[in-house]
This record gives sequence, C-alpha cells and structure tokens, in this order.
Amino acid sequence: MKTTVRLLTALAIIVLGFLLTVVLENRYYFFAAYVILQYIILATAWNILGGYSGYVNFGTPAFFALGAYTAIVLTLAGHASLPVLIVAGGLIAGLLGLGMGYLTLRLRGVFFSIATLALTVVLQTLVINWPYVGGAKGINIIRPPTPPFFNNYVEFLFVVMVGLAVGALTVAWWIEHSWIGRGLTAIRDDEEAAECSGVPTLRLKLFATTLSGFLMGVAGAPFPYYVTFVEPSSAFNLDYAVNSLAMPMIGGTMTWVGPLVGAVLLGAAQQAAMVTISSELNLLIVGVVLVAFVILAPDGIVGLVHRVVKRKRP
Repeated sequence: MKTTVRLLTALAIIVLGFLLTVVLENRYYFFAAYVILQYIILATAWNILGGYSGYVNFGTPAFFALGAYTAIVLTLAGHASLPVLIVAGGLIAGLLGLGMGYLTLRLRGVFFSIATLALTVVLQTLVINWPYVGGAKGINIIRPPTPPFFNNYVEFLFVVMVGLAVGALTVAWWIEHSWIGRGLTAIRDDEEAAECSGVPTLRLKLFATTLSGFLMGVAGAPFPYYVTFVEPSSAFNLDYAVNSLAMPMIGGTMTWVGPLVGAVLLGAAQQAAMVTISSELNLLIVGVVLVAFVILAPDGIVGLVHRVVKRKRP
C-alpha cells in the first residue's frame, strides 16, 4: 500500500511538472528550474557517499562531465535518443565510481578528498586533448526536434529532470530506510567498529561510490542538449563540486530530504542573484551561507527543525 502511494506521488509530481509547461510561458523559468533540479540530483548523489558514509567527494565535476561527454560521443556516433544517453551516461559514470572506489577507498579523510579532486583534473586533461569531442575549443550540439505536447525542447528537458530528480530522491529514501543506510551510517560513525560487528564495509562503500557516480552521470547526460555548446571548462566546472557539497550540508546530511532542501534554497538564491546582481556572486553566496550554517546549525536545516520540535514537545 505504501509503495503504491509513493509511486502515485512521484507520478503526480511529474504530471505537475508537465502542467507547469502549459501554464507558464516565460522560458527562463524552465532554464532556472532545470539547474535547480540538476543540483537536487547532484546533491542527493553526493550525500549517498559523503553524507551517509562520511567520505567527502570533491570529484562531482568528473562524474557529471563524464555523463555529458558520454552523451556527446553517442550523439556524434549514432544520434542516440535521450533515454539512451541518460542510461549510458549513468552506467559509464557508475563504472568510474566503482573503479575509483577500488583505488581510493583505502584512503580516508583529506587524502580521499584529494584523490577525487585529482580524478577531475585527469579527466579534464584527457577531454581537452580529445579532438573528437571538440577538445579545448568545445563542441556544438544540435537539439532533436521538440517532442509532441511541448512548445520547445527546454520545457521537455525540464520535465525529464523532474522525473530524474524524483527518481534520485526515491533511491535516497530507500537507502536511508534499508539495512544499506544503517550500514553506511555505521561506517560514518566508526568504520573499525562497524567492520568488527560484521558490517560489509568495503562492499557498502563500493556500492555508495558506484551509485553516487551513476546518479551524477545521469544528471550530466542531458547537459549538452541544455546548453547546446559544451566545453571542458563548463562541464568540469568547480561549481558542481562546491554546490553538491554545500547543499546537503545546508539542508542536512543525515536524511534524504536535506539535499532537496539545500538545493532548492541555495539554487534559487543563486539563480536570483544571477539575474538581479551578477553570476560571479554564486560562489560567494555559497561560502557565506555554508560558513553560517556550519557555525549556527551544523546539522543543517532539517536537523535544526528536529531540535526545535523536540524542545517544544512536553
């Protein structure tokens, strides 16, 4: 019964996203909402590894860009459809996450974070020197014809991202309420004690890196059709690493809803600042808000709300 209710809720959200394309006429709203939805997926993916298991990943741009460039290769080679691009981008990025896990999960703390950041640098260097995907000059991507029932392709991408964001949040909810989530939490709290207690720590960490990479690749796969011109500096943008870390920290890393709250609030603030003031303020906004929450609410907004509710209970 509960599963049916959740499926109906997810379907209702997707239908609501489609209805917004009928009601709203300003295309900018869909451009901005696409970015926020994209960050919901990235923040949720980061939280699976960084929030639940405590392994801070700075390699988000690598997985995101790998999904984007996988889509570019398949588009140039055979004009693959968008669902194929999304699945392929996720699978390739997931395989990278699995390989990264085997190589780096023996490292801990700052050493693991540095290794993931180095992965981004290595992949970006490879892409810059790969002429088939445009190299350092970048490449133009032509969007397919607009599907029926949509006025333009941006609206279609918006609805697609609504579905992908709902899927990512559903996966995060399932992990949190399963033995996998409890195992990852035990790893975060005390990995040695968890291993001594019989928790399959290596398998769980490999699962987390693979799934996190998969979701990040899924978020990156539609990116070429969104911007229509992809260059390494945009696909490997450091903003993805900073935002995907900051959004769960602001919303709350202990729950699946934290990345959603952080991505909506911080993403909306960035989009508003980009239009009204300057796009250069995005990282400044992230830094100021993140420092404030680390000091005032280290458990994020969700944790702060929980503490307030507990205090009010008799």
